[in-house]
Amino acid sequence: MGARPLLNRRLAGMGTTIFAEMSALAVATGSINLGQGFPDTDGPAEIAQAAADAVLNGRGNQYPPGPGIPELRTAIAEHQQRFYGLGYDADTEVLVTAGATEAIAASLLALLEPGDEVIAFEPFYDSYAACIAMAGAVRVPLTLRQPAFRPDLDELRSLITPRTRLLLLNTPHNPTGTVLTPEELATIAEIAVEHDLLVITDEVYEHLVFATGHHPIAALPGMRGRTVSISSAGKTFSFTGWKVGWVTANSALIAAVRTAKQYLTYVSAGPFQYAVAEALRLPDSYFDTLRANLGRKRDLLADGLSAAGFQVFAPEGTYFITTDITPLGEKDGLEFCRALPERCGVVAIPNIVFYDNSDAGRSLVRFTFCKKDAVLAEAVTRLQQL
Repeated sequence: MGARPLLNRRLAGMGTTIFAEMSALAVATGSINLGQGFPDTDGPAEIAQAAADAVLNGRGNQYPPGPGIPELRTAIAEHQQRFYGLGYDADTEVLVTAGATEAIAASLLALLEPGDEVIAFEPFYDSYAACIAMAGAVRVPLTLRQPAFRPDLDELRSLITPRTRLLLLNTPHNPTGTVLTPEELATIAEIAVEHDLLVITDEVYEHLVFATGHHPIAALPGMRGRTVSISSAGKTFSFTGWKVGWVTANSALIAAVRTAKQYLTYVSAGPFQYAVAEALRLPDSYFDTLRANLGRKRDLLADGLSAAGFQVFAPEGTYFITTDITPLGEKDGLEFCRALPERCGVVAIPNIVFYDNSDAGRSLVRFTFCKKDAVLAEAVTRLQQL
């Protein structure tokens, strides 16, 4: 094939994701996997039964409608109204996707031209970098720095240029657990309006906020018409393998995102869409119990990590804890995580893979706590060996 590389240069250096590498390492070594963020218990039994019933009754086994089944689009619109007072038309302002990952990809591919700049909070989920690259755009990181991991909004203003097209937000934020305050969101909204920027906001952890509650930026003045809001069922209902996500936005933005999305998967997860429609209508007690249980698990793991010698940054949301390994006499998070399974039988994720500014994340390591209490307790016991 000659000297030309096979992989598109926009994806050069991305290779296998760190999640695949570390999960494979967990299997190979028999380690406890506190790396990839998937629960080790399934979600509500009645929702699993709804999916099984849909399959057996022939609902969704063939291609569902491109935008998503009407029942789910209606349930998503009701969810946005119920929790945030946001009104969306289920027919023209809601789009169902193959998880939030496809929603992010379709949104970025649809809304960006080559050379456009995208400002995103760093550390950022790795698919952000890949999708911006595939769109031919340029990522511009706004680094969230320890110990608080708050965005410097003056720095945000300074990063805007005539080529800035959109802001890519993630709140609650993976991996730091930062939840943007109403005041921070208001300032970001003012900046977006002032510079006529689009906003894509990844809100998949919206129901995993432990104290303050989630505040969508789309609800702020001037933002509904310029915001693409993204979420999914995986994190909220503990069915990450179903890959049911969604986009809510005004009809013009949805039409643009749908144009890109239809050439990615076209449709997906037919029977699961019926089940997720039921899940979104679960009573408030479900969401309250989920949040309380995860808050307790957070504290269990955070206390254990602190006792093991890590510097722990307690998250305000998500189901991840970011730690610093410097107190353990370590400096390189990637080397540390690759050695950790052999040292004590636990797998974690090095935060450096989420950074362009590698020095800012070199000594940081992420653990997930969406596991059974007994698994977390055993992991803590093993980590004491460090």
